[in-house]
Amino acid sequence: MKSLHTNDGAVIAPAADGGLLDRRLFLKKGLVFGTFALASDHIPAEELQRTAAMLTPGAPFSGYGQPSPFEQGLLRNVAANAAVAGNGASMTPLERLAGTLTPSGLHFERHHNGVPKIDPALHRLIIHGKVAKPLSFSLERLKRYPMTSHLCVIECGGNSFSGWHKEAMQGTPGSLHGLVSCSEWTGVPLSLLLHEAEPAADADWIIAEGADAAALNISIPRAKAMDDALLALYQNGEAIRPENGYPMRLVLPGWEGVTQVKWLRRLETSDRPVMSRNETAKYTELQPDGSARQFTFSMGVKSVITAPAGGYRLTEQGYYSLSGLAWSGQGRVASVDVSADGGKTWAEAELCAPVLPKAYTRFRIPWQWQGQPATLQSRATDEHGNMQPTRARLVQERGQAGYFHYNAIISWQVEPDGYIHHIFA
Repeated sequence: MKSLHTNDGAVIAPAADGGLLDRRLFLKKGLVFGTFALASDHIPAEELQRTAAMLTPGAPFSGYGQPSPFEQGLLRNVAANAAVAGNGASMTPLERLAGTLTPSGLHFERHHNGVPKIDPALHRLIIHGKVAKPLSFSLERLKRYPMTSHLCVIECGGNSFSGWHKEAMQGTPGSLHGLVSCSEWTGVPLSLLLHEAEPAADADWIIAEGADAAALNISIPRAKAMDDALLALYQNGEAIRPENGYPMRLVLPGWEGVTQVKWLRRLETSDRPVMSRNETAKYTELQPDGSARQFTFSMGVKSVITAPAGGYRLTEQGYYSLSGLAWSGQGRVASVDVSADGGKTWAEAELCAPVLPKAYTRFRIPWQWQGQPATLQSRATDEHGNMQPTRARLVQERGQAGYFHYNAIISWQVEPDGYIHHIFA
Protein backbone atom coordinates (compact mmCIF):
# COMPACT_ATOMS: atom_id res chain seq x y z
CA MET A 1 0.00 0.00 0.00
CA LYS A 2 1.28 3.47 -0.90
CA SER A 3 2.33 5.69 1.96
CA LEU A 4 0.91 9.14 2.51
CA HIS A 5 3.31 12.02 1.89
CA THR A 6 3.59 15.73 2.57
CA ASN A 7 4.56 18.43 0.12
CA ASP A 8 8.18 18.24 1.28
CA GLY A 9 8.27 14.52 0.45
CA ALA A 10 8.11 13.19 4.02
CA VAL A 11 6.59 9.71 4.23
CA ILE A 12 3.88 9.03 6.82
CA ALA A 13 3.39 5.42 7.85
CA PRO A 14 -0.15 3.96 8.36
CA ALA A 15 -1.54 4.02 11.91
CA ALA A 16 -3.10 0.57 11.47
CA ASP A 17 -3.60 -2.03 8.77
CA GLY A 18 -6.24 -1.63 6.09
CA GLY A 19 -5.25 1.91 5.14
CA LEU A 20 -6.00 3.82 8.37
CA LEU A 21 -3.80 6.86 8.94
CA ASP A 22 -2.87 8.95 11.97
CA ARG A 23 -5.78 11.15 13.10
CA ARG A 24 -3.37 14.10 13.55
CA LEU A 25 -2.82 14.24 9.81
CA PHE A 26 -5.94 16.41 9.59
CA LEU A 27 -3.93 19.11 11.38
CA LYS A 28 -0.69 18.83 9.38
CA LYS A 29 0.21 21.56 6.94
CA GLY A 30 1.16 20.56 3.44
CA LEU A 31 -0.70 17.25 3.61
CA VAL A 32 -1.54 15.80 0.20
CA PHE A 33 -4.72 13.74 0.27
CA GLY A 34 -4.93 13.62 -3.51
CA THR A 35 -6.52 15.88 -6.08
CA PHE A 36 -10.27 15.80 -5.50
CA ALA A 37 -10.90 18.79 -7.74
CA LEU A 38 -10.56 18.55 -11.53
CA ALA A 39 -7.12 20.08 -12.06
CA SER A 40 -6.09 21.78 -15.30
CA ASP A 41 -3.67 24.40 -16.60
CA HIS A 42 -6.39 27.02 -16.64
CA ILE A 43 -10.05 27.48 -15.67
CA PRO A 44 -12.35 27.45 -18.75
CA ALA A 45 -13.85 30.86 -19.52
CA GLU A 46 -17.43 29.53 -19.32
CA GLU A 47 -16.87 28.50 -15.70
CA LEU A 48 -16.00 32.09 -14.83
CA GLN A 49 -19.18 33.48 -16.36
CA ARG A 50 -22.12 34.42 -14.16
CA THR A 51 -24.59 31.59 -13.57
CA ALA A 52 -28.35 31.71 -14.15
CA ALA A 53 -28.95 32.20 -10.41
CA MET A 54 -26.84 35.37 -10.56
CA LEU A 55 -28.94 36.84 -13.39
CA THR A 56 -32.41 36.40 -11.88
CA PRO A 57 -33.78 37.96 -8.66
CA GLY A 58 -34.16 35.41 -5.90
CA ALA A 59 -37.21 34.23 -3.97
CA PRO A 60 -38.90 36.56 -1.46
CA PHE A 61 -38.79 36.26 2.32
CA SER A 62 -40.51 33.32 4.02
CA GLY A 63 -42.11 33.12 7.43
CA TYR A 64 -40.39 29.82 8.25
CA GLY A 65 -37.34 28.46 6.46
CA GLN A 66 -37.45 25.16 4.57
CA PRO A 67 -34.71 22.89 3.20
CA SER A 68 -33.46 23.45 -0.33
CA PRO A 69 -35.67 21.79 -2.98
CA PHE A 70 -32.54 19.88 -3.97
CA GLU A 71 -32.46 18.27 -0.52
CA GLN A 72 -35.96 16.79 -0.59
CA GLY A 73 -34.53 13.27 -0.26
CA LEU A 74 -33.33 14.08 3.25
CA LEU A 75 -36.12 12.33 5.15
CA ARG A 76 -36.67 10.06 8.13
CA ASN A 77 -36.94 6.33 7.40
CA VAL A 78 -40.50 5.40 8.44
CA ALA A 79 -41.32 1.95 9.83
CA ALA A 80 -45.00 2.09 10.80
CA ASN A 81 -47.31 -0.73 11.86
CA ALA A 82 -49.33 -1.67 8.77
CA ALA A 83 -52.43 -2.31 10.88
CA VAL A 84 -52.10 0.74 13.15
CA ALA A 85 -50.49 3.69 11.39
CA GLY A 86 -49.81 5.56 14.64
CA ASN A 87 -47.74 2.71 16.07
CA GLY A 88 -44.12 2.36 14.98
CA ALA A 89 -41.06 4.49 14.49
CA SER A 90 -39.12 6.66 12.10
CA MET A 91 -35.34 6.76 12.03
CA THR A 92 -32.91 9.66 11.70
CA PRO A 93 -30.86 9.44 8.46
CA LEU A 94 -27.50 9.45 10.27
CA GLU A 95 -25.52 9.02 7.04
CA ARG A 96 -26.90 12.27 5.58
CA LEU A 97 -26.03 14.54 8.52
CA ALA A 98 -22.84 16.27 9.66
CA GLY A 99 -21.80 17.68 13.02
CA THR A 100 -23.57 16.56 16.19
CA LEU A 101 -26.93 18.34 16.29
CA THR A 102 -29.98 16.58 14.80
CA PRO A 103 -32.42 18.96 13.06
CA SER A 104 -35.78 18.94 14.86
CA GLY A 105 -37.58 17.73 11.72
CA LEU A 106 -35.27 14.71 11.46
CA HIS A 107 -35.27 13.66 15.13
CA PHE A 108 -36.32 10.02 15.35
CA GLU A 109 -39.90 9.17 16.34
CA ARG A 110 -41.37 6.34 18.41
CA HIS A 111 -45.13 6.39 18.92
CA HIS A 112 -47.49 3.87 20.50
CA ASN A 113 -50.77 5.37 19.26
CA GLY A 114 -50.04 8.33 17.03
CA VAL A 115 -49.20 12.01 17.54
CA PRO A 116 -51.86 13.86 19.56
CA LYS A 117 -53.05 17.36 18.63
CA ILE A 118 -52.85 19.28 21.90
CA ASP A 119 -54.04 22.84 22.45
CA PRO A 120 -51.35 24.37 24.69
CA ALA A 121 -53.86 26.79 26.21
CA LEU A 122 -55.84 23.84 27.62
CA HIS A 123 -52.95 21.54 28.55
CA ARG A 124 -52.01 21.11 32.20
CA LEU A 125 -49.18 19.39 34.04
CA ILE A 126 -50.33 17.83 37.31
CA ILE A 127 -48.02 16.79 40.17
CA HIS A 128 -49.85 14.69 42.77
CA GLY A 129 -49.69 11.46 44.76
CA LYS A 130 -47.57 11.31 47.88
CA VAL A 131 -46.95 15.06 48.08
CA ALA A 132 -47.83 17.73 50.61
CA LYS A 133 -48.92 20.18 47.90
CA PRO A 134 -50.61 18.81 44.76
CA LEU A 135 -49.87 21.20 41.91
CA SER A 136 -51.32 22.05 38.51
CA PHE A 137 -49.39 24.10 35.94
CA SER A 138 -50.41 25.78 32.72
CA LEU A 139 -47.80 26.18 30.00
CA GLU A 140 -47.65 29.94 30.57
CA ARG A 141 -46.99 29.49 34.30
CA LEU A 142 -44.20 27.00 33.58
CA LYS A 143 -42.54 29.53 31.29
CA ARG A 144 -42.13 31.88 34.27
CA TYR A 145 -39.74 29.47 36.01
CA PRO A 146 -35.94 29.63 35.56
CA MET A 147 -34.90 27.50 32.59
CA THR A 148 -31.79 25.59 31.63
CA SER A 149 -30.62 23.66 28.57
CA HIS A 150 -29.19 20.19 28.01
CA LEU A 151 -27.59 19.15 24.73
CA CYS A 152 -27.99 15.40 24.91
CA VAL A 153 -28.74 12.19 23.05
CA ILE A 154 -32.11 10.48 23.26
CA GLU A 155 -31.87 6.85 22.13
CA CYS A 156 -34.72 4.35 21.94
CA GLY A 157 -34.03 1.26 24.02
CA GLY A 158 -34.77 -0.77 20.87
CA ASN A 159 -32.25 1.04 18.67
CA SER A 160 -30.08 -1.37 16.62
CA PHE A 161 -32.43 -4.23 17.58
CA SER A 162 -31.53 -6.14 14.40
CA GLY A 163 -28.11 -6.77 15.95
CA TRP A 164 -29.71 -9.49 18.04
CA HIS A 165 -30.74 -11.38 14.88
CA LYS A 166 -28.77 -14.39 13.68
CA GLU A 167 -28.04 -12.78 10.30
CA ALA A 168 -27.11 -9.19 9.56
CA MET A 169 -29.87 -7.03 8.09
CA GLN A 170 -28.92 -4.72 5.23
CA GLY A 171 -29.42 -0.98 5.20
CA THR A 172 -27.89 2.40 5.84
CA PRO A 173 -26.63 3.57 9.25
CA GLY A 174 -29.91 5.47 9.70
CA SER A 175 -32.23 2.62 8.74
CA LEU A 176 -30.43 0.19 11.08
CA HIS A 177 -29.27 2.43 13.93
CA GLY A 178 -31.24 5.67 13.54
CA LEU A 179 -33.51 5.46 16.59
CA VAL A 180 -31.18 7.97 18.19
CA SER A 181 -30.84 11.73 17.89
CA CYS A 182 -29.13 14.64 19.65
CA SER A 183 -30.87 17.94 20.38
CA GLU A 184 -30.60 20.94 22.64
CA TRP A 185 -33.53 20.73 25.06
CA THR A 186 -34.55 23.77 27.09
CA GLY A 187 -36.98 23.85 29.98
CA VAL A 188 -37.52 23.81 33.74
CA PRO A 189 -35.39 21.55 35.95
CA LEU A 190 -37.82 18.96 37.30
CA SER A 191 -36.27 19.24 40.75
CA LEU A 192 -37.65 22.78 41.12
CA LEU A 193 -41.24 21.62 40.62
CA LEU A 194 -40.87 18.56 42.85
CA HIS A 195 -39.37 20.63 45.66
CA GLU A 196 -42.39 22.90 45.46
CA ALA A 197 -44.77 19.91 45.71
CA GLU A 198 -42.89 18.50 48.75
CA PRO A 199 -42.87 14.72 48.11
CA ALA A 200 -43.18 12.36 51.08
CA ALA A 201 -39.96 10.88 52.42
CA ASP A 202 -40.82 7.41 51.09
CA ALA A 203 -41.94 8.62 47.64
CA ASP A 204 -38.98 7.07 45.82
CA TRP A 205 -40.69 6.83 42.43
CA ILE A 206 -42.26 9.28 40.00
CA ILE A 207 -44.88 7.87 37.61
CA ALA A 208 -44.95 9.90 34.40
CA GLU A 209 -47.91 9.78 32.03
CA GLY A 210 -48.36 11.23 28.54
CA ALA A 211 -51.48 12.83 27.03
CA ASP A 212 -51.48 10.65 23.89
CA ALA A 213 -54.09 8.01 23.04
CA ALA A 214 -51.78 5.32 24.44
CA ALA A 215 -51.63 7.17 27.81
CA LEU A 216 -48.12 5.77 28.11
CA ASN A 217 -46.94 5.72 31.72
CA ILE A 218 -43.56 4.77 33.10
CA SER A 219 -41.79 4.77 36.47
CA ILE A 220 -38.83 7.09 37.12
CA PRO A 221 -36.64 6.82 40.24
CA ARG A 222 -36.92 9.97 42.32
CA ALA A 223 -33.12 10.24 42.43
CA LYS A 224 -32.96 10.79 38.66
CA ALA A 225 -35.87 13.24 38.74
CA MET A 226 -34.01 15.31 41.33
CA ASP A 227 -30.70 15.11 39.46
CA ASP A 228 -30.60 16.25 35.82
CA ALA A 229 -34.19 15.62 34.69
CA LEU A 230 -35.71 18.40 32.60
CA LEU A 231 -39.29 19.36 31.84
CA ALA A 232 -38.49 20.40 28.26
CA LEU A 233 -40.55 23.05 26.44
CA TYR A 234 -38.13 23.82 23.61
CA GLN A 235 -36.06 21.75 21.18
CA ASN A 236 -33.16 23.33 19.29
CA GLY A 237 -34.41 26.77 20.22
CA GLU A 238 -38.06 26.48 19.14
CA ALA A 239 -41.17 24.96 20.67
CA ILE A 240 -40.93 21.16 20.67
CA ARG A 241 -42.28 19.61 17.47
CA PRO A 242 -45.60 17.71 17.92
CA GLU A 243 -43.99 14.32 17.14
CA ASN A 244 -41.41 14.95 19.85
CA GLY A 245 -43.79 15.87 22.64
CA TYR A 246 -45.41 19.29 22.16
CA PRO A 247 -46.13 21.14 24.34
CA MET A 248 -43.84 19.49 26.93
CA ARG A 249 -41.90 16.30 27.56
CA LEU A 250 -39.49 14.73 30.03
CA VAL A 251 -35.82 14.70 29.14
CA LEU A 252 -33.65 12.34 31.20
CA PRO A 253 -30.08 12.64 29.84
CA GLY A 254 -28.43 9.28 29.18
CA TRP A 255 -31.57 7.16 29.76
CA GLU A 256 -33.57 5.08 27.30
CA GLY A 257 -36.13 6.95 25.25
CA VAL A 258 -39.27 5.29 26.65
CA THR A 259 -38.66 6.92 30.05
CA GLN A 260 -38.61 10.40 28.49
CA VAL A 261 -42.36 10.70 28.28
CA LYS A 262 -43.75 12.95 25.52
CA TRP A 263 -46.89 15.11 25.78
CA LEU A 264 -46.39 14.97 29.55
CA ARG A 265 -49.57 15.59 31.58
CA ARG A 266 -49.10 13.92 34.95
CA LEU A 267 -46.39 13.15 37.51
CA GLU A 268 -47.51 10.98 40.41
CA THR A 269 -45.15 10.44 43.33
CA SER A 270 -45.28 6.95 44.80
CA ASP A 271 -43.47 4.55 47.10
CA ARG A 272 -43.37 1.91 44.35
CA PRO A 273 -43.13 1.66 40.56
CA VAL A 274 -46.38 1.37 38.62
CA MET A 275 -45.25 -1.87 36.88
CA SER A 276 -46.88 -0.84 33.61
CA ARG A 277 -46.73 -2.75 30.32
CA ASN A 278 -43.70 -0.75 29.20
CA GLU A 279 -41.60 -1.80 32.17
CA THR A 280 -42.73 -5.43 32.48
CA ALA A 281 -43.87 -7.06 29.22
CA LYS A 282 -41.80 -4.56 27.20
CA TYR A 283 -38.49 -2.76 27.73
CA THR A 284 -37.17 -5.65 29.79
CA GLU A 285 -34.40 -7.98 28.64
CA LEU A 286 -34.70 -11.76 28.77
CA GLN A 287 -31.39 -13.36 29.78
CA PRO A 288 -29.91 -16.78 28.86
CA ASP A 289 -30.74 -18.19 32.32
CA GLY A 290 -34.44 -17.31 31.95
CA SER A 291 -34.35 -14.25 34.19
CA ALA A 292 -35.08 -10.77 32.89
CA ARG A 293 -33.29 -7.47 33.34
CA GLN A 294 -35.74 -4.78 34.39
CA PHE A 295 -35.41 -1.01 34.79
CA THR A 296 -32.32 -0.94 32.58
CA PHE A 297 -32.49 2.83 32.33
CA SER A 298 -29.02 3.96 31.30
CA MET A 299 -27.84 3.53 27.70
CA GLY A 300 -24.42 2.00 27.08
CA VAL A 301 -21.39 3.42 25.30
CA LYS A 302 -21.80 3.15 21.54
CA SER A 303 -20.51 4.32 18.17
CA VAL A 304 -21.28 3.89 14.50
CA ILE A 305 -19.37 4.83 11.37
CA THR A 306 -21.77 6.86 9.26
CA ALA A 307 -19.63 7.55 6.17
CA PRO A 308 -18.57 5.66 4.23
CA ALA A 309 -20.98 2.96 5.38
CA GLY A 310 -23.83 0.67 4.35
CA GLY A 311 -25.77 1.71 1.26
CA TYR A 312 -22.77 3.63 -0.09
CA ARG A 313 -20.41 2.78 -2.94
CA LEU A 314 -16.82 3.99 -3.22
CA THR A 315 -16.43 5.05 -6.84
CA GLU A 316 -12.74 5.98 -6.69
CA GLN A 317 -9.66 4.75 -4.93
CA GLY A 318 -7.77 7.20 -2.76
CA TYR A 319 -8.16 9.02 0.52
CA TYR A 320 -11.41 9.37 2.47
CA SER A 321 -12.33 11.15 5.68
CA LEU A 322 -13.97 8.30 7.57
CA SER A 323 -16.52 9.75 10.00
CA GLY A 324 -19.04 8.65 12.59
CA LEU A 325 -20.82 9.32 15.89
CA ALA A 326 -20.14 8.12 19.42
CA TRP A 327 -22.04 8.62 22.68
CA SER A 328 -22.49 7.20 26.17
CA GLY A 329 -25.36 7.32 28.65
CA GLN A 330 -22.81 7.49 31.48
CA GLY A 331 -20.86 10.60 30.45
CA ARG A 332 -18.31 11.88 27.95
CA VAL A 333 -16.71 9.85 25.19
CA ALA A 334 -13.01 9.53 26.04
CA SER A 335 -11.77 7.90 22.82
CA VAL A 336 -12.84 6.15 19.65
CA ASP A 337 -10.67 3.55 17.93
CA VAL A 338 -11.25 2.59 14.31
CA SER A 339 -10.31 -0.61 12.50
CA ALA A 340 -10.27 -1.34 8.77
CA ASP A 341 -9.36 -5.02 9.14
CA GLY A 342 -12.20 -6.33 11.27
CA GLY A 343 -10.64 -5.55 14.64
CA LYS A 344 -7.16 -7.02 14.12
CA THR A 345 -5.51 -3.61 14.39
CA TRP A 346 -6.86 -0.28 15.62
CA ALA A 347 -6.05 3.41 15.22
CA GLU A 348 -7.30 6.24 17.40
CA ALA A 349 -9.71 8.65 15.70
CA GLU A 350 -9.85 12.42 16.17
CA LEU A 351 -12.67 13.59 18.46
CA CYS A 352 -14.20 16.78 17.09
CA ALA A 353 -15.06 19.48 19.62
CA PRO A 354 -17.19 19.92 21.58
CA VAL A 355 -17.04 16.66 23.54
CA LEU A 356 -20.02 16.87 25.92
CA PRO A 357 -21.43 14.37 28.44
CA LYS A 358 -24.30 12.15 27.22
CA ALA A 359 -24.22 13.86 23.81
CA TYR A 360 -23.01 12.96 20.34
CA THR A 361 -19.27 13.20 19.72
CA ARG A 362 -18.25 13.33 16.06
CA PHE A 363 -15.09 11.35 15.24
CA ARG A 364 -12.95 11.31 12.09
CA ILE A 365 -9.90 9.53 10.76
CA PRO A 366 -8.18 9.58 7.35
CA TRP A 367 -8.42 6.32 5.42
CA GLN A 368 -6.69 5.24 2.22
CA TRP A 369 -8.59 2.79 0.00
CA GLN A 370 -6.81 1.12 -2.90
CA GLY A 371 -9.50 -1.34 -3.93
CA GLN A 372 -8.79 -3.87 -1.19
CA PRO A 373 -11.56 -5.60 0.85
CA ALA A 374 -11.93 -3.90 4.22
CA THR A 375 -14.04 -4.34 7.34
CA LEU A 376 -14.67 -0.96 8.93
CA GLN A 377 -15.42 -0.83 12.67
CA SER A 378 -15.45 1.77 15.46
CA ARG A 379 -15.07 1.14 19.18
CA ALA A 380 -15.91 3.86 21.71
CA THR A 381 -14.72 4.16 25.32
CA ASP A 382 -16.25 6.61 27.79
CA GLU A 383 -14.68 8.59 30.62
CA HIS A 384 -15.52 5.85 33.13
CA GLY A 385 -13.65 3.17 31.17
CA ASN A 386 -16.75 1.53 29.69
CA MET A 387 -15.82 0.13 26.27
CA GLN A 388 -18.14 -0.80 23.44
CA PRO A 389 -18.18 -4.64 23.33
CA THR A 390 -17.79 -6.98 20.40
CA ARG A 391 -20.96 -8.62 19.19
CA ALA A 392 -19.64 -12.05 20.24
CA ARG A 393 -19.11 -10.86 23.80
CA LEU A 394 -22.52 -9.15 24.03
CA VAL A 395 -24.36 -12.22 22.72
CA GLN A 396 -22.40 -14.50 25.05
CA GLU A 397 -23.34 -12.40 28.08
CA ARG A 398 -26.99 -11.68 27.22
CA GLY A 399 -28.09 -14.29 24.67
CA GLN A 400 -30.22 -13.54 21.63
CA ALA A 401 -33.72 -13.54 23.10
CA GLY A 402 -33.64 -9.83 23.84
CA TYR A 403 -34.59 -6.77 21.83
CA PHE A 404 -33.19 -3.82 23.76
CA HIS A 405 -29.91 -2.10 24.63
CA TYR A 406 -27.80 -3.43 21.74
CA ASN A 407 -24.51 -1.52 21.74
CA ALA A 408 -22.00 -3.92 20.15
CA ILE A 409 -19.37 -2.88 17.62
CA ILE A 410 -20.94 -2.29 14.19
CA SER A 411 -19.18 -3.65 11.09
CA TRP A 412 -19.31 -2.45 7.47
CA GLN A 413 -17.78 -4.64 4.76
CA VAL A 414 -16.16 -2.84 1.82
CA GLU A 415 -15.95 -5.03 -1.30
CA PRO A 416 -13.33 -4.63 -4.07
CA ASP A 417 -15.99 -3.06 -6.32
CA GLY A 418 -16.58 -0.36 -3.66
CA TYR A 419 -20.00 -1.52 -2.46
CA ILE A 420 -20.45 -1.44 1.34
CA HIS A 421 -22.81 -3.66 3.30
CA HIS A 422 -23.56 -4.61 6.91
CA ILE A 423 -22.01 -7.76 8.38
CA PHE A 424 -21.55 -9.40 11.77
CA ALA A 425 -17.85 -9.71 12.49
